[in-house]
Amino acid sequence: MTSTDGSNGVTPRNPVPGRTAPERPAPGSTVPEPRLAASVILLRDAPGGLETFVQHRVATMDFAAGMVVFPGGRVDAADKAGREYPDGLLDAHAQDWKLASIGAGAGSAQARADAGMVLAAAQREVFEEAGLRLDAADLRPWANWVTPPDMPKRFDTYFYVARPAPGAEPRHQTTEASSSLWMPVRDILAAEEAGRLKLMPPTLFLLKEVGALGGVEAVWSAEHPIVPVHPAAGAMAAFLKGRTNRR
Repeated sequence: MTSTDGSNGVTPRNPVPGRTAPERPAPGSTVPEPRLAASVILLRDAPGGLETFVQHRVATMDFAAGMVVFPGGRVDAADKAGREYPDGLLDAHAQDWKLASIGAGAGSAQARADAGMVLAAAQREVFEEAGLRLDAADLRPWANWVTPPDMPKRFDTYFYVARPAPGAEPRHQTTEASSSLWMPVRDILAAEEAGRLKLMPPTLFLLKEVGALGGVEAVWSAEHPIVPVHPAAGAMAAFLKGRTNRR
């Protein structure tokens, strides 16, 4: 995978702690290779403000147990076959992901194929987990986060924002979550601040980001270059300790 850990001279927008730290294993240890994954931030405007569709993960899951997450999951073999997407859309997505691991040689046939593969995974996961068929044109690449190198399970996750077509309604249908529902972004952030909900660092950061824009159209039209986030070893433990100590 192409390194995007900061050694390429890129300075990320809105830096966060550990965002561009090099991934160095401890002596004698091996860093697990991150698996490609896709996650979708479904958005809609509501009288109470911007809402997103989230899932409350069951406490028995071996990853993100008890957390509030967006629909998503790892790229499967079926996604590698891709789907029939317009060339212009694949070119645009490959350009958006140009700094990420799948974006090396943006504009190349491989970069377009990889962009199509991850997009197919995003559409499939939303359908499997929320019963919602999304048109490819209704998903926009938004962020790329890689799990810290000291975690036992690691993912190279590609986040999309999405605006479902009018009348298209996601639903709760996954056994990996106890409930799935639309929630106001500001309510999720307030509940996390009060300790009533638990969020992974990317979820918290991205909700703050889209929430600050205020509405679906503002999110969709925002200038938003994607700089991959590579938290350093220990970042997750520090994040969880900080949330506990703050409360």
